Amino acid sequence: MSRPQANFRTLDLNLLRVFDTLMAEGSLTRAAGRLAMTQPAASHALRRLHESLGETLFERSARGMQPTARAQALWPQVRAALAGLQQALAPQDFDPVADPVNFRLAMVDATAVLLMPHLIATVERSGAAVNFRVLPLTTRDPRALLARGDADLAVGHFPDAITGLVAEGDTATLRHQQLYESRYVCVMRRTHPLASQPLDLDAYCAAQHLLVSFSGRPHGFVDQALLALGRRRRIVLTVNQFYTAGQVVAGSDLLTVLPVSFLGATGVPDALVTRELPFALQPIQVAMLWHMRLDAVPAQAWLRQQVAQAPTPA
Repeated sequence: MSRPQANFRTLDLNLLRVFDTLMAEGSLTRAAGRLAMTQPAASHALRRLHESLGETLFERSARGMQPTARAQALWPQVRAALAGLQQALAPQDFDPVADPVNFRLAMVDATAVLLMPHLIATVERSGAAVNFRVLPLTTRDPRALLARGDADLAVGHFPDAITGLVAEGDTATLRHQQLYESRYVCVMRRTHPLASQPLDLDAYCAAQHLLVSFSGRPHGFVDQALLALGRRRRIVLTVNQFYTAGQVVAGSDLLTVLPVSFLGATGVPDALVTRELPFALQPIQVAMLWHMRLDAVPAQAWLRQQVAQAPTPA
């Protein structure tokens, strides 16, 4: 069945602003507020848009206005076009010294240890009037967090999210940029019985382990790799912070697996040693993710530039 053809010559382009804002807010009431319209006026504009396009882009549900698949496909092009028009007709600049702004960054503790000193040094050096709020990250897939607008930027290792974004192609509503690559290693206290020799699979599986799990799940990617080899390990303790993991391992016989770049975030790197894992794990691709609605916001572009310029951990 062919899609109805919209008459672009008679289309009121203001309706595209309504569409863009409603996509970003997910609520007709919030969209009307942002557009300085009454809710009935916003509802009328949405009805006119549906009539102009000859198809429905939003459906009412218990969770608000839900975009159709067609709306999801249209939004990246509409947003990019509106952002281009705004920049051409009313260019926006961001002066970090004169323009106060609050940034919300979602990341785990070790990422914050590596990144935030650089950002604070930038603020202190330049006198920027910006503030940061670091939000806890309890998932390796922050797409929902960013879509809801709960954070401006997520920084970390997000393999499932990025795979999904690549698969979505031009219809993806999130953007991503790789920052650096690291690798996983086995970490133990310097005086651990296994620290004086190469680590083999039998010794690894016979030891007791600590798992870092942001979601609190009692197993992770290491256990999946072991299962593929027909092996298992005993996890004595599960924590949700790399700092806690380092502190516990430094004072016990537990082994843990950490990105080698995060060793300094444990607070006790000199008390720890690393050994190569006796099985293969994929490298860690640390990236930043953000929603496309922030693409053309100058302050957000400044934030992403500062994050991209942070020193790469060894």
